[in-house]
Amino acid sequence: MTCGAPQNEADRVSDSGWREAPRLRDMTEFRFGNSTCQVEGELVPVAEVALGQGDAVYFEHHVMLWKDEHTPLSAYNTGGGLKRSLAGMPHIVTVASGPGRVAFSRDSPGELVVLPLHPQMELDVREHAFLVASGSIGYSFVRIKGLANILHGGNGMYMDRFVTQGYPGLLMLHGYGNVFERVLRPGEKILVEPGGFLYKDSTVQMQAVQMNLKTGLLRRGMYLAEMTGPGRVGIQSMYVHHHSG
Repeated sequence: MTCGAPQNEADRVSDSGWREAPRLRDMTEFRFGNSTCQVEGELVPVAEVALGQGDAVYFEHHVMLWKDEHTPLSAYNTGGGLKRSLAGMPHIVTVASGPGRVAFSRDSPGELVVLPLHPQMELDVREHAFLVASGSIGYSFVRIKGLANILHGGNGMYMDRFVTQGYPGLLMLHGYGNVFERVLRPGEKILVEPGGFLYKDSTVQMQAVQMNLKTGLLRRGMYLAEMTGPGRVGIQSMYVHHHSG
């Protein structure tokens, strides 16, 4: 009822606990607030939003594919300024307000993942992965120390944090390749190839760990992202790092 996933298919989970994130079929349509969204295409999917009066969505400006002439746009400062700029993340996003139509797509093959956020929820997402979010969702960022050389060689990994207060919201992500999700029990850990990380509940702790595999080819060893539950973890099957994504 809220994510657009087919209702006539069983929720299939692998022996290791991974399940496919709800896949949106071509021309799937779902509703949020006074608005509707239709997913078009499968290889490089497009999310076409028909905004109702009083509804709004925000996004990184370069993911907008087209819009109606009369659909107004405005800018929203996310805060963080220089820190976000140095991390390669936008500190200003674009807002589209209803009524009107606007469509979004990332210039890469993959899947669109729809994540309904109920009141008082927090979700952490890798940078440049979110496609569009409803205006009721708060937008900030968090820094994960110790991931300096894993994703973009800076002084840490920055992630987008999406937060709801008293109202629900809808968040759409783009994952490279296929997207899978696993729910971790309290204290349960998994090690994830950092380029495959897509999203996690804020309750999941994340830190860098180094594998002791020092050889002539791996002089610094192998770094992995250690995820500790409880909560959901989402991964993408194409390993995308900052310099290539």
